[in-house]
Amino acid sequence: MAGKKGMTHYAVALKLEAVRMFCKEGKSQRAITAELGIRDPRRVQKWLRAYRREGAEGLNKLAGRKSPGRRPKKENTQAYIARLEMENALLKKFHTELREVRLAQRNIG
Repeated sequence: MAGKKGMTHYAVALKLEAVRMFCKEGKSQRAITAELGIRDPRRVQKWLRAYRREGAEGLNKLAGRKSPGRRPKKENTQAYIARLEMENALLKKFHTELREVRLAQRNIG
């Protein structure tokens, strides 16, 4: 599994046990981390958030998830083509202007 050196990976069963202890028994997150031997007290909070959002499946996904950044917006095909055509026209315009300037500098044109 990928991760930083020394990083501990916890089984889904342990994560579910931590969620159960918090929800059913009403234990604090610090008590749960001490009892289950979890290094980071905020880890339980992340598991609870994932469990509330997606249930037990959220705890499975949490292990393989990348950084929680924004996903890139998908552009539809027509808008993509229109943007490329605009860029192409702009580049052609700049190219002709640059060519005219170079010819004028050489006194050729």
